Amino acid sequence: MYIIKVKGKAKIPDYIQLRDDNFVLIAYFRADRPLTKLEKYGLEGKEEALEQLINSLPFGKLQKLDI
Repeated sequence: MYIIKVKGKAKIPDYIQLRDDNFVLIAYFRADRPLTKLEKYGLEGKEEALEQLINSLPFGKLQKLDI
């Protein structure tokens, strides 16, 4: 799974994209709001680690999600 942080403009907020190994978009959510239903993506119990990663993630850099 991969993660990328997308910079918003003006009134549009920053967003996070989660993509599978084929780079198909599987989740798209606001960076300032936690993603609900993390178990759907195999990330249950990793909310704090995911939040820390999102805060430190640079904009526009696709990274392998290893948490």
